[in-house]
Amino acid sequence: MNHRFKGPEIGLFLNGDPPNLYSVYSKKKYFLNKKIFAVDGAFYYLQKMGLKVDYISGDFDSFFKKNIPLGYYLFETLDQKYTDFDKALKIIYNKGFFNVNVWGGSGKEQDHFLGNLSTALKYKKKLSIIFHDHYHYYFFSDKKNIFYQKKNKIISLFPFTKVEGLYTHGLKYPIHNGILQIGKCIGIRNKIMKNKIKINYKKGELLIFIEK
Repeated sequence: MNHRFKGPEIGLFLNGDPPNLYSVYSKKKYFLNKKIFAVDGAFYYLQKMGLKVDYISGDFDSFFKKNIPLGYYLFETLDQKYTDFDKALKIIYNKGFFNVNVWGGSGKEQDHFLGNLSTALKYKKKLSIIFHDHYHYYFFSDKKNIFYQKKNKIISLFPFTKVEGLYTHGLKYPIHNGILQIGKCIGIRNKIMKNKIKINYKKGELLIFIEK
């Protein structure tokens, strides 16, 4: 899945389930020449995986801060009105990165997962954000979206919270001028039938999950 903006990608690691980087990506090749941003405790699991961290943010307590070796860019973020994810995205945007791959955004406490989705939607116009977990990658769609995927992958279209005027091309179960709404009709467990996928809609916000 390609990002929307030209320029380099940055990897942002949060405190959800640590990624299994060996399952899909070769960690050394995939992260070669990519900057890595860690939020608080994610720094430790990245260290164990042998990945070099470039930036770290969080409301560091004295124990955490003193155990980080010298030479890292630290951003102390103490404002409790915003989540760690929100504060990290603001720093990333201000540093001139616009394409963000997010790991650790789900798993553990599910209220954090929902909060991360809300934050990603807040930054949708400024940043291209793609989440990765053990099973899927997922992102908020533009109103006109064309991308390429392997056939037979499972794709789910989830309204956040309502989508109107939805058209799809290249899926097993096509939708023409459809309406998706939480509590009524949602478009999960569809299948990719063509390499070129088109998804357009007129109103609302659409979250797309694609099987790895």
